[in-house]
Amino acid sequence: MIDKQNPDVMTPPIVGNAGIGLRAPHYQAILAEKPDVGFLEVHSENFFSDGGQPLKYLHAFRERYPISLHGVGLSLGSADEINIAHLQKLKRLADAIEPTLISEHLCWVGVGGRFLNDLLPLPYTAESLRHVVSRIEQVQDYLGRRISVENVSSYLEFVDSNIPEWAFVQEVADRADCGILLDVNNIYVNAINHAFDAKKYIDAITPGSVTEIHLAGFQDTGEILIDTHGATVSDPVWALYEYAVSRLGSVPTLIEWDTNLPTRDVLLGEAKHADAIMKKQTRFTPYLSGKDVHAA
Repeated sequence: MIDKQNPDVMTPPIVGNAGIGLRAPHYQAILAEKPDVGFLEVHSENFFSDGGQPLKYLHAFRERYPISLHGVGLSLGSADEINIAHLQKLKRLADAIEPTLISEHLCWVGVGGRFLNDLLPLPYTAESLRHVVSRIEQVQDYLGRRISVENVSSYLEFVDSNIPEWAFVQEVADRADCGILLDVNNIYVNAINHAFDAKKYIDAITPGSVTEIHLAGFQDTGEILIDTHGATVSDPVWALYEYAVSRLGSVPTLIEWDTNLPTRDVLLGEAKHADAIMKKQTRFTPYLSGKDVHAA
C-alpha cells in the first residue's frame, strides 16, 4: 500500500502558469531567460543515464522549475511482465529529481520483448481493466509514489471493447488510486475518429482526479485526425479545453510539441493562451501528487 498522508514528503504543487515540454534545442535559452512558466515536462527515458550532460541540464532546470516526468516506455497494458530494469531507472531518476508528477500512458508499446515504438490502445473490457489496474498498482508500490495515466489517441477500435473509453479511464483511476493525465487533444482526435461527443468524455471524468492536462496539435489527413504534437493547438481543441477547465478547474496544463519544433516565442505564446483560459476560472482543482512513501 502507498501512504499519501505524510505532508513532509510532498513536493510543492504546480500552480499558476501553464507548462511547456522541455526539448534540447531550447535548453540554453530557457536557462538564460528563465521564462515565466509554471513547470517543465520531460520524457523520463531521455534521462535514464547514470550521468552526462542531459542529466546535468535536468538538475539545473529542477533548481528553477517544478519538473513533471512523462514516460512512454512502461507499456502498462502489455501482456509482458513489467520491465523491472526500466522501473529501476525510473525510480532512480525520480528519487534524484523529486518530480511533482510522474505519468505514463494508458496503452501498450510492445509484446513478446519487441518494442513497437508507438502508443497502442487497449481493448476496453473488464479483463483489460483488471490487468492494467494491477500493473499500475505494481508500479506505484515499486516507486513509492502515486502516478498518473494518460488517455491516448487511437485510429481503430477493438471489436471486443464494451466499456466506453471515458468510463474505462475513470474506472482505472478509481481502482488503482492513481491520477489522470487528461489529454484534451487526444479526446478531440478520438471523438472525430470514432464519432462520439467529446464533451461527454469530459463530463464522465471526476473533478479532482485529473492531475495534469495536455494540449497539442494534430494533423487532419482528410480521413482521420492524427495526434502529431507538431502544430499549434487547434481552435476546436482550445474550445474543448475551456469546457474542461470550466468542469475540472484550473488543472496544471502542458503544451506538448515534439516535432517541427517552433521558436520559444510560439511555444510560450501557446502557454499564455492556456493561462488566459485558466484565469477565467475561479475554482482550482487541488493537485494530487508529490512524493509518497510505503506505509510502515
